[in-house]
Amino acid sequence: MTAAQPEYAPSGSDVLSLQRGGPTVQRIMLGTRLRRLRESLNITRDTAASAIRASDAKLCRMELGRVGFKERDVADLLTLYGLQEPDARQEFLDSARRANEPGWWRAYGDAFPTWFEQHLGLEEATSLIRTYEVQFIPGLLQTSAYAEAVIRLGRPVDTPDAIRRRVELRMTRQELLTRPGAPKLWVVVDEAALRRPLGGSDVMRGQLRHLIETAALPNVTLQVLPFHVGGHAAAGGPITVLRFPVPDLPDIVYLEQLTSALYLDKPEEVDRYLAVMDRLSMVASPAPESVAFLEKLLSEM
Repeated sequence: MTAAQPEYAPSGSDVLSLQRGGPTVQRIMLGTRLRRLRESLNITRDTAASAIRASDAKLCRMELGRVGFKERDVADLLTLYGLQEPDARQEFLDSARRANEPGWWRAYGDAFPTWFEQHLGLEEATSLIRTYEVQFIPGLLQTSAYAEAVIRLGRPVDTPDAIRRRVELRMTRQELLTRPGAPKLWVVVDEAALRRPLGGSDVMRGQLRHLIETAALPNVTLQVLPFHVGGHAAAGGPITVLRFPVPDLPDIVYLEQLTSALYLDKPEEVDRYLAVMDRLSMVASPAPESVAFLEKLLSEM
């Protein structure tokens, strides 16, 4: 008598998201699915780690998607978990292979710090990006001239070639907004960011025109948080919340700092930031009024 096969039936959307999402999300998805298999069979993490000649800590990192996967390790885990159906095993192994492939951003490895790579990978697979920015126009909405001014401000000793590479990376990121199946982008921009003349008047006029044009995209919602609102819930700084099209991936809050970033996924933490974003969107000007504000501001420059 053969052992009962563990239940596993990946949906079409799961497979599509794995294939589209880049290695970062693929690692997270694969780790989550392996963890669910293990837990459904009441197999301890120590037992699973022993099966692949690894420590408990390494298996934990694998299940969290924080390290790459050896196909041999995945195959050994599937055997331990009793998953023998050839097509299902092959789908897992294909996922492990894709999880180890370099993302498009590796070509710009000289143009971003290591802590930003996870954000690039997560951004690639989102279905919704909600962001609030107080000092600058969000990177996904910057023109190349404005991006150059921002980068020069933060990295005044960089060479012209290094700055060019960083601008190219930022412009390449923006392609996700117009590709098939593009995510929704919901932005709240503080009025301060719109009035701060980075790069000079010509650069700011071009940036404002670009915001007006981008706000017309069907997947982009742009709101302005005007000065007259006074104090607000996000007084601490910029916030980005990333949402994904499959239930196995929780919302992730991204908080960028000067030399590092925080990635929060605990439900209680994410819920607090979502509540802040909801309040911001309620007190900010509605999208049509925000576009009218941008047009008025442009006419005054």
